[in-house]
Amino acid sequence: MGIKFNTQIQKWEAFVSKRNPFSGQPVSIRKRCETRSIALRAEKELLIRLNEKFYDCFPKWKDIVQTYTATKYEQGEWSSKTQQNYYTNLASHTFHLWGNRLADEINTQEIRDLIRNDLNGYSESHKKSVLKFIRGAFNFAVDSGILDRNPVPKIHFRVGDKIKLCLTLEQVKKFLEAAKELENPWYYHWTLALYTGMRNGELYALKWEKVNLENNFILVDSSWNAKDGFKSTKSGDDRIVEIAPNLSLILKELKLLRPDDVFVLPRVYNWDRGIQANELRKFLLGIGLPSIRFHDLRATWATLMLTKGTEPIKVMKMGGWKDLKTMEIYIRKAGVDIKGITSDLDLHNPRKMIGEVIQLKS
Repeated sequence: MGIKFNTQIQKWEAFVSKRNPFSGQPVSIRKRCETRSIALRAEKELLIRLNEKFYDCFPKWKDIVQTYTATKYEQGEWSSKTQQNYYTNLASHTFHLWGNRLADEINTQEIRDLIRNDLNGYSESHKKSVLKFIRGAFNFAVDSGILDRNPVPKIHFRVGDKIKLCLTLEQVKKFLEAAKELENPWYYHWTLALYTGMRNGELYALKWEKVNLENNFILVDSSWNAKDGFKSTKSGDDRIVEIAPNLSLILKELKLLRPDDVFVLPRVYNWDRGIQANELRKFLLGIGLPSIRFHDLRATWATLMLTKGTEPIKVMKMGGWKDLKTMEIYIRKAGVDIKGITSDLDLHNPRKMIGEVIQLKS
């Protein structure tokens, strides 16, 4: 940005150069003037024109969302399932209000009204998720140089630290013994889930080449879902799962039954269809146990491990959790965080004999 005198044409020139904040491409415009004073005024006018030119191509909110979700997927940060989840939620909850509006027009109060009023009928956890999705899109716009700031407010949600129902040790024993006795086709799937804490997709992707029966460990380095097929684990990290003695017997039994299979667990029709939770619920209700989701077998494993005194950090590492806050929920569920605090609480002697008041004869 500036002015200079062009000796070849004997005129002053005003020029402005600026990088397009959306495309990243440099743009320059210039104007010839008769005098220096006119060139100084033209310089300011050119800057205004350039900013207006940029503003005309300023992206709308729906364009920000589209680019944000597509970029995260293309860069390998998200799976296609995560991309779809973000885009679907943002589209359904915000496009009717902001879809065709310029991204810099959306203000903090509008976002707050959306969460508090438009989403009034949804759970607190869902509101929290939608706000996280919106914040992510605006952060992307800021990082890309499209916006100067993120207008998303801080909102506190009353989300309880509750997890779905877990089975107790006695219930797990009854569950697996019944599945074995009745020769349920899901017996091996449920057993492996309860002994390892592996996720459904990790169990589906588990191959024999990842199972080391000699050294008693399983390498968990891949997962599967219907949208992406085979991919890395949810956290993106590999981990080692120790094989318990009883699980070792089960795995050897599986190997003898299906020696030529590449995958550890048999392919069950409803597993391929993704309705493993329905099969679990039906069986549990049929034998008089609480109904839980398939994913809750993982929560059951974590709770039982903690209850037996396993260090939380080891459970966290073997289960593949990165978020300590998630582990704290299981710690509270197992009562590990308060275990032993009343052992020295000595308020009275309950064994002491209490005297009985009797009436003496006259």
